Amino acid sequence: MTVSDEVAVIRIFSNEMEAIMAQQLLEESGVTAFVFKDDAGGMEPHLQRTAGVRLIVGLADAERASEILRTMISN
Repeated sequence: MTVSDEVAVIRIFSNEMEAIMAQQLLEESGVTAFVFKDDAGGMEPHLQRTAGVRLIVGLADAERASEILRTMISN
């Protein structure tokens, strides 16, 4: 694994909708982001509340992504 392959979880949300909105904010700013959830393929959505929905970016973009979210969400 190279440094460019490493990822970071920058925030954990309690539902998929919030994570997708944050993902869109990042992608509009040029940062590729992925939403990861373990809810049995949508069959067990309550697992999102207990396990959380993770927003993931490349390790190289983690600091910038966190700053974008901090700025956008606080406004």
